[in-house]
Amino acid sequence: MTRPITAGVDGSEESLAALAWAAREAVRRQAPLHVVHAWRAEPETAGVGDRDAQERWIRESVDGSVRTVTERHPELTVSTDVTEADDAVAVLLAAAADARTLVLGSRGHGAVVGFLLGSVGQQVIAEAPRPVVLVRAGDEAAAEAAGREIVVGQQGEPEDSADVIGFAFEAAAARGATVRAWTLPTVFTYSPGSMRLADEAGGLEQYERKALGEALGPWRERFPDVPVIEHVEMGSAGQVLLSAAENAQLTVVGRRARRTAVGARIGSVAHGVLHHAACPVAVVPHA
Repeated sequence: MTRPITAGVDGSEESLAALAWAAREAVRRQAPLHVVHAWRAEPETAGVGDRDAQERWIRESVDGSVRTVTERHPELTVSTDVTEADDAVAVLLAAAADARTLVLGSRGHGAVVGFLLGSVGQQVIAEAPRPVVLVRAGDEAAAEAAGREIVVGQQGEPEDSADVIGFAFEAAAARGATVRAWTLPTVFTYSPGSMRLADEAGGLEQYERKALGEALGPWRERFPDVPVIEHVEMGSAGQVLLSAAENAQLTVVGRRARRTAVGARIGSVAHGVLHHAACPVAVVPHA
């Protein structure tokens, strides 16, 4: 069974942009589109009618949003799931488990602040077993049609970023785009053993260039028609990716969720890119 591209919607401008992105992605991947909405009944004293009236209004709203994308993409197979639930995170995580990719809207507050993630979005990103794409309001198909690049960052050993790089290559192949791959070393992450290996390779830059080549190799073979640009740059990984993302149609980052006393948290690189990148951002869980 082909896994769907799943979009979480809530009627906001951001989620409608996410739905439009998800519909285009589903067409590119020849996959079905699944639309999820989790809602909770408000008390009648809030002036929004009784529970049945609220559900009716919500279903009509979701149907209207779906109708907009099906009119634009009549070839799409679309299913919807409107669920009454107290825990929206649980609904979205369940949807992500069955999806190829989960797509969510993310509130943007100007070019400087960029993505502003709510608690629901952060929990879903940190715990989802599948890639999650965050889309800002105002995102349009023009950036994709212009052939802008897919930017991806590689960190650690080649196998550590296999799923992240694979997602970037698949996205580029589906769009006829170029992959711009950055290795993101920082001297603070090197152990004495890796520093010795770097010296044997001719220095840190050559060591990282070799690691990047090894990480890209299997995907170059699998997608020989995808152009690739390689970069090695020392410094802040988040800042490097944000600079590259200025000319990207999609930025792809990995995440290793870690548990803290207040719940799951994503890594600092993914967190920084999500908050500041102007383009959609795909967060891919490491295997």
